[in-house]
Amino acid sequence: MTDWTRDIDRGEYGASNRNWWGMIVNPAVFFPTAVLSLSVILFSLIAPQASADLFSSMRVGAVTHFDWFFMSVGNIVLLFCIAVAISPLGKIRLGGKGATPDYSRLSWFSMLFGAGMGIGLVFYGVGEPVTHFMSSMAGGAGAPLGGAAGDAAEARSLAMAATIFDWSLHPWAIYAMVGLALAVFAYDFNLPLSMRSAFYPLLGKSVWGRAGDGIEVLAVLATIFGLATSLGLGAQQAMAGITYLYGIPSSALSIVGLIAVMGFVTFLSVRGGIDRGIRILSELNMWVAFALLVFILATGATLTLLGDIGANIVAYLKYLPALSNPVARGDAGFYHDWTVYYWAWWISWSPFVGMFMARISLGRTVREFMAGALLAPTLLGILWLTIFGDASIAHIVAGDAGGLAKASLDQQLFVLLGTLPWAQITSFVSVCLIMIFFVTGWDSGTLVIDTMTAGGRTDTPLLQKVIWLLAVGGIGVVLLLSGGLSSLQAGAIAAGLPLAAVLLFLAFGTLKGLLALHRQG
Repeated sequence: MTDWTRDIDRGEYGASNRNWWGMIVNPAVFFPTAVLSLSVILFSLIAPQASADLFSSMRVGAVTHFDWFFMSVGNIVLLFCIAVAISPLGKIRLGGKGATPDYSRLSWFSMLFGAGMGIGLVFYGVGEPVTHFMSSMAGGAGAPLGGAAGDAAEARSLAMAATIFDWSLHPWAIYAMVGLALAVFAYDFNLPLSMRSAFYPLLGKSVWGRAGDGIEVLAVLATIFGLATSLGLGAQQAMAGITYLYGIPSSALSIVGLIAVMGFVTFLSVRGGIDRGIRILSELNMWVAFALLVFILATGATLTLLGDIGANIVAYLKYLPALSNPVARGDAGFYHDWTVYYWAWWISWSPFVGMFMARISLGRTVREFMAGALLAPTLLGILWLTIFGDASIAHIVAGDAGGLAKASLDQQLFVLLGTLPWAQITSFVSVCLIMIFFVTGWDSGTLVIDTMTAGGRTDTPLLQKVIWLLAVGGIGVVLLLSGGLSSLQAGAIAAGLPLAAVLLFLAFGTLKGLLALHRQG
C-alpha cells in the first residue's frame, strides 16, 4: 500500500458537522454558500439590469479566453474514463468484493439519466438540430465546422453530428468521473461522501481544513448555478407548452407561479427520499419519455428515422476529431454559443450528478459503472436526438408548414407535435414529462447540495433540505427574470470555469485511489 492509504485520518472533520438550530451542517461550507446564494438573489432583485450585464460580461470573457481549456478538460476526462474502464482497474467493485447493488439496473439507469440530462434533452432535442441545420445550410462561423452551404443532406449530417457531440460521450464522461471518484473514496476508503475526499491522496489531512472547505464551497456554488440553469430551462419550456395548449400568456408572474407549484411537488418528493420519491418519479418518466419517442417514430417516416440512427452514429464518429479540437476553430459561433456553454454547464453540474451517481451505485464494478453512466445514456441520447431531430429537419425540408424553423427554442417541440396526430394529447404528455424531470432534477439536486454542506452526511433534517430547495429555486427565478436564458447560461459558465481545473486534480486523485485498491487485490 502507498503511504497515504496507511495514514487515512478524518481528523476533526466529523466534529465539524455541528448542530445549528436543529440542523447538521459543516459551518465552513454551509454558511459561505448560503450567504453567497442569498447575495446573488438579492443583487438580481435589487439591480436586475446590472446583474444581467455582469453575468453577460462573465460569459463573454469565459468563452472568449478559456474556450480551449473547457474543451481540453472534456477531452482529458473522456480519455481517463475509457482508460479506467478497459484497464484491469475496471474489475474493482465499489464497496468491496462482497458489496451488492441497492437498485435494479432499470431503476439505477432511470435515476442516472433523469438526474443527468432529462430536461436538457427535452428542451434542446428539437431546437438544437434545427438550429444547426439552418446555420449549416447558410454556412459561416456560426455553423458547426463552417457548415455545408446549399447541401441539405450534408447539412443534416453535420447538424446531427454536432448535436450528438454536445450530448453524448464527453458530458457523460464528466459526470461519470466525478461519480466514480466519490464512490471510490466513500465506499472503499470509508471517507465522507464529499468532493474533498477524492483529494486525500494529493493533500492528505489538509482536506479537512480550509483547502477542503474551498473545494466544497466551489462545488456547491457550481451545483447551484448548474441546477438553476436546468430548472430555468424546464420552467420556460413547460410554460411554452401551457401557452400552446391553453392560451395562458407566458409572463414573469405565470413562470414564477409554475415554479412555485413545482417547488411544492418537489418538497413532497424530498420528504419521500430517494426510494419513495426520486426512484418512482424517474421510472415513471422513463416510460413516458419512451412512449413519446415511439409515437414520434410511429407517426413519422419510421424506416427512414431508424436508418438515420446508424447514419448519425457514423457522422458523429467521422466529425468527432474536428469537433473535439480545442484550438484554431473556424466556427466560433457554434463553438462558443453551444459547445463551450455546454461543457461549462456539464462541469458545473458534475458535483451534483456525480454525487447522486455515487449514492446509488454501491456494489457496481468500475467497468459496469462506466458502461451504465457513459455508454448506455449516450446511446439513448443518440436515439432521442435522432428521432426528434431528424423528424424536425425532414419537416423543414418538406416545406415547414407549421413554421418550426422560425419558432423559439422553447416552442419548437410543441410546434413539431402540432404537425402530427393527437397534438393536444402529446403536447400535454410532453408538459408532464418536462415537469417530472423538473421535480426529479430539483429533488436530487437538493439532496446532493444538502449532503455536501453537511460534510457528507445524509441524515439531515427536512428543514435543512428545504433551505437548499428554496435557494436553488430562488436563483433560477431571479436569473430567468433578470436576464432570461443568457443569464442562466452565464451563471453556469462562471461557476464551471474554476471547477474545470479542480476536475483535473480530481482525476489524478481518483487514479491513485484505484491503483491502491488494485494493489490490495
